[in-house]
Amino acid sequence: MRIPIMAGNWKLNKTKQEAEALAGDIAAGARDVKDVEIVLCPVYTALDSVGRTISGTALKLGAQDVYWQESGAFTGEVSSTMLKDAGCVFVIVGHSERRQFFGESNETVNQKVKAVLQEGLTPIMCVGETLPEREAGRVEAVVSDHVKGGLAGLTAEEIGRVVIAYEPVWAIGTGKTATPEQAQEVHELIRGLLRELAGAEVAERVRIQYGGSVKPDNVKSLMSQKDIDGALVGGASLKADAFLSLVKFNEK
Repeated sequence: MRIPIMAGNWKLNKTKQEAEALAGDIAAGARDVKDVEIVLCPVYTALDSVGRTISGTALKLGAQDVYWQESGAFTGEVSSTMLKDAGCVFVIVGHSERRQFFGESNETVNQKVKAVLQEGLTPIMCVGETLPEREAGRVEAVVSDHVKGGLAGLTAEEIGRVVIAYEPVWAIGTGKTATPEQAQEVHELIRGLLRELAGAEVAERVRIQYGGSVKPDNVKSLMSQKDIDGALVGGASLKADAFLSLVKFNEK
């Protein structure tokens, strides 16, 4: 039985004070939620504040990115060791915005996944196609390339510790959403790739999130699909009521 995982990616939003307030509201509203794992991913500068706010609750702290080296002359970067020290349990790796704006590649994603696992943290590895790639009929090729490239060189046991987030890039922040059937089709593809890479038992255990304009009015239909195990949420995670509505999708 895969426990659904709802992760809020706050992106470049919220000062420490604002992040603290939002985390407090979410923690209070989610106090009775037992059947969903909840992860908050604020900016680096708010990790400590949010970590202290959710300490003692069931909520987990996550970071939005990481660098694969542990230390050294890498100005502006943060290592998995430092993230663990800050209280992180999860780390988003290879988000489409990192690929699009900051030159992230399968190779760098793979190095980051390995560094995160090495520190005992859980990577949320993002994969997904752009609109031109979908229109060109390349969804399977692109997603397969991302999955295989990001997980290259990992053992079956290590693959079993990864969360994968399928994010159709054309649906991020656009208001467009893949239909539940479109999303399920790609999630099923990813589960099949995991079966090839790590075996049936691991493939059934790995959680695959959907990310792409997840909202209170579409979360129930997405979560009803057999291979969708949660959501990586952007805009809707910036308001406590909206995010809590996603977290409590079972109550709808």
